[in-house]
Amino acid sequence: MEVVCESCQARFNVPDDKIPAGKSIRAACPKCKSKITIAAQETDLSEDAGDKAGAERYDAADKPFDFVEEDALTALICEPDPAMREKVSSVLELMEYHLTTVSSTREALKKMRYHSYNVVVVNESFDTKNPETNGVLLFLERLAMASRRAIFVCLITTRYRTMDHMMALNKSVNMIINAKNINDFGKILSAAITENDIFYRAYKDTAKLARGF
Repeated sequence: MEVVCESCQARFNVPDDKIPAGKSIRAACPKCKSKITIAAQETDLSEDAGDKAGAERYDAADKPFDFVEEDALTALICEPDPAMREKVSSVLELMEYHLTTVSSTREALKKMRYHSYNVVVVNESFDTKNPETNGVLLFLERLAMASRRAIFVCLITTRYRTMDHMMALNKSVNMIINAKNINDFGKILSAAITENDIFYRAYKDTAKLARGF
């Protein structure tokens, strides 16, 4: 559910399962630290039972974030090498992203089921011996364009050169970085995201003009 802090007007998303049915809780606003009262939303029990019938069992642990500001930036990291993962994480933290780090394709897909990330960083060899069958990349490739357009995908590879735009297009990602250039990950990623934002800003403006508003 969406919660608004009365003191600073910041907006947050709080998973419904964190609040006991028929109860309310008091929590500190992550932004201004003021106390917020959050009440559980009423649910139609018959409808809820119908939704659960035959559905996959829900596990709250699959949700990547318990309490994230509405406009907060989020990133998913799919990198098997601890040293590489640490470098990627430190860069994204400096850029003020909330991070989710996963160790398997199954875990990554569960997280993406409940949250649309702004950035996904994935190594081509993540959870696979064959880069061509990388489950995370295949999932992203098959997303509807409206959803995929909102995600910036960075592919870490040993096969292609950094910022190879043609290969990025071929692999359906936004940016390629060769593992040997990982020390420059911060400035390369920042420049690529800025370029992507500028491109889609022009696209969105053109689309509005085409629709006549």
